[in-house]
Amino acid sequence: MMDWKNVLGTVAPWIGTAMGGPLGGMAVSAVADALGLSDKTEEAIKTALSGATPEQMLAVKKADQDFAIRMQELGFANLQKLEEIAADDRDSARKREESVRDNTPKVLAYTIVFGFIAMAFGILFGQLHADTVLTGTVIGYLSAKAEQVAAYYFGSTANSSRKTELLAQSAPVGK
Repeated sequence: MMDWKNVLGTVAPWIGTAMGGPLGGMAVSAVADALGLSDKTEEAIKTALSGATPEQMLAVKKADQDFAIRMQELGFANLQKLEEIAADDRDSARKREESVRDNTPKVLAYTIVFGFIAMAFGILFGQLHADTVLTGTVIGYLSAKAEQVAAYYFGSTANSSRKTELLAQSAPVGK
């Protein structure tokens, strides 16, 4: 299965980087507009990218170039700055949770993850039937939220992807 976020990050690095941070709404809107989608959600983009034509991918690339110009006009000199903002956003959320000691995020996280697991088992063992578009949408939404919970508590794969990229570019160390 295609990892649509990596594809988006390769074809449209500015948009792909912005998707993970507080500017995600602008990035989603830019991609959705480039693909001609009225539904401006990550799920709609994921579906559209899985069957995108070369012309659509070029439109996404053009949208990324326009997005980069817009971000630079707003004072973001490079991709590193967008990555720093996304990292700072995650860090401030984690620091808030540590200082406030509010159980609401944990309760919500457990609810989302256990709800996803219960739904998955229900479908797999025939207790639930996913036979409508609405049901599929709810399943996709809950799956995406469970992924966000895991990324929040265990870290995202953005740093892992960057580490892999740097290792691939490095020279081997001799003995």
